[in-house]
Amino acid sequence: MSQKKQLNIALIGTGFMGRTHSNGYRRIPNFFPDLQYQPVLKTVCSRNEEKTRAFAEQWGYEKVETDWKKVIADSSIDAVDICTPNDTHAEIAIAAAERGKMVLCEKPLARTLAESKTMVEAIEKAGVANTVWYNYRRLPAVTLAKQIIDSGKLGRIFHYRANFLQDWTINANLPQGGAGLWRMDADVAGSGVTGDLLSHCIDTAIWLNGSISNVTAMTETFVKERMHQLTGKVEKVKIDDACAFLCRFENGSLGLFESTRYARGHKALYTFEINGENASIRWDLHDLNRLEYFENSDDSQLRGWRSIHVTDGEQPYMNKWWVPGLGIGYEHSFVHQVADFLRSLENNTPCSPTFREAYETQAVCEAVLSSAAAGTWENVNFAIK
Repeated sequence: MSQKKQLNIALIGTGFMGRTHSNGYRRIPNFFPDLQYQPVLKTVCSRNEEKTRAFAEQWGYEKVETDWKKVIADSSIDAVDICTPNDTHAEIAIAAAERGKMVLCEKPLARTLAESKTMVEAIEKAGVANTVWYNYRRLPAVTLAKQIIDSGKLGRIFHYRANFLQDWTINANLPQGGAGLWRMDADVAGSGVTGDLLSHCIDTAIWLNGSISNVTAMTETFVKERMHQLTGKVEKVKIDDACAFLCRFENGSLGLFESTRYARGHKALYTFEINGENASIRWDLHDLNRLEYFENSDDSQLRGWRSIHVTDGEQPYMNKWWVPGLGIGYEHSFVHQVADFLRSLENNTPCSPTFREAYETQAVCEAVLSSAAAGTWENVNFAIK
């Protein structure tokens, strides 16, 4: 058996995404033992030392740090994983790349397209391995959808529709800003549901159906002012609580996207449906191991939507887990992304989505917000000169 290559990981940020990523790294030796690279949880960093030490003990990190600049200056660190709020993504990623570190960054890539561009340029100038955590690609049923589309079974695609619905901000007394509510603060998050939720839908759509050409959008902020936790003052809310947009894809198909944090009864409803000339597919995060498929060429007496339970060993990723019929969960998408990243290092190939690919998603988000502000159709421009 060949000697494993250690990959020393530094995690910056100990919130929800820090937990999902840490779990992803820890499962690799158990379920992907064939990989040449072995992730080592070397250092974890966040501003609160006490909480960071507790996190390190829980997840098995060797070292604790409260200054991310010291982390990237550490010559023993191979890869920096950024799980911080959006306003720090660019500074950390660029500094890490300049130090020759591999960079894994939470989505969205940054707050704005301009920030994202500086990140892409820095990463590509440094020539370091990179990826962005658009994890839903790695759920087996979604990957199977990709394989079906690429096989041509759907034929010409006419429609793509997706939504991502939540309800956690339906409270006029909920403050904005601060450690727990930075997603409500535009200065930190960049945008509301567009960058937070729709970016997932957009990334998946581009991966499955190709680039988006132009968009027309509307947004709404239902509560116009909220108390800011850091200033103690009532301030204008600048993020979008809801967003809906129409678009055209470069392949000629039409798109319909909706996201909101004001859909009472929905905690994380993410769905997509694709209608083609010959067949259709649809998927629902609430039943993530299942892909629905309609094939028009079926015998008319039996024609209808079929439900594919994606747990068989011949289906994407599933040969690493249990026996057919036993499902996996949300957390496994992060395990799969870690595995794909490590495999890309073996093969010296990019791990999609790269920073450049995530820049395209950012360009769509920016066009959506510009369209909503201006009330016009906006072209999507994701070229980097």
